[in-house]
Amino acid sequence: MFKRLGTLVLGCMLALGTAFALAGCATQDYKPSEKNPSVSPDTIIEEGVLRVGVTAENNTPFAGQASGKIVGLDVDIAAALADNLGLKLEIVDVGTDVDAALENKQVDIVMGVDKTSAQVKCWRSEVYVESAVALFAAPSTTAVPTKDSAPKIAAQSSSMSAWEVTNQFGDDALSATSDLKGAFEAVSSNSAQYAAADAVIGTYAAHTSNVDVHIVALMQNPSGYCIGVLDTNTDLKTTISDALASLTGNGIISLVESKWLGTAVDLSNIPLTAGAANANAADTTTGSTDGADEPADDQGDAADASADGGESADSDLEPGSNAVQQPEGTGDSA
Repeated sequence: MFKRLGTLVLGCMLALGTAFALAGCATQDYKPSEKNPSVSPDTIIEEGVLRVGVTAENNTPFAGQASGKIVGLDVDIAAALADNLGLKLEIVDVGTDVDAALENKQVDIVMGVDKTSAQVKCWRSEVYVESAVALFAAPSTTAVPTKDSAPKIAAQSSSMSAWEVTNQFGDDALSATSDLKGAFEAVSSNSAQYAAADAVIGTYAAHTSNVDVHIVALMQNPSGYCIGVLDTNTDLKTTISDALASLTGNGIISLVESKWLGTAVDLSNIPLTAGAANANAADTTTGSTDGADEPADDQGDAADASADGGESADSDLEPGSNAVQQPEGTGDSA
């Protein structure tokens, strides 16, 4: 079980939503006063406790084991949610079966659920962290590549990113690497002009490896990660929506992103590649709501992209509709 706001950084973040100044966090841990729970006991499994599910295996930076505890971006956001609702926090590793964890009352909510996944049936909140397969490049490279420009794009083999590269630019464009770290090293050594990766996982990998790159373009329309709640639990769905909107509006989620990724991820002004733009146009023409073919499972290979040898991460983002069936799961590993 995790106590609310057990770290210095998260204490500073939650201070934004209180009368305390961030400067006060510099010298001591911030310990908020106890709040009265704003959630009906009938809405959650255990009175006074928000039981939150995460995927803790191969899922850095969202969740992973460190010194016997589960830590990560999703854990910090869950802690902020619990504090907002006046509840204690309990983190549970539920693996990847989101619906079973909710239906069996193992947890109240699940973090890190793909907003567009066809394999998840539970209710999903608004996205709290945006993502999509993105093209990263050195600071001097700003042009969005086209198929005619014959770019060389490094990507982790057997990943959604690698699939998008070959689907949009052709087999000759792909420079396959065993892990995401290798893809960024290819950009640093100029053996590839771009590296393709999930925007969040790629940003984390670049940050922890001290690789100077930026996102040039998106190869998918942005989607992202949200919170899953049992669809029949109407009161909790409303409560989580309101609390998440509050944390987003107060800038707390952006601060959590900055802690783990080095910066908050904002994809709102990033251009799309021609392949992504064409897929978007096709979805509009056909009236598709999620723009995804029924996916095949493809989780890719585990890798060691972080500076400290962090665990791998599988995201499960589904891209827009394409002529060829695409796998589900980016397979990018941090």
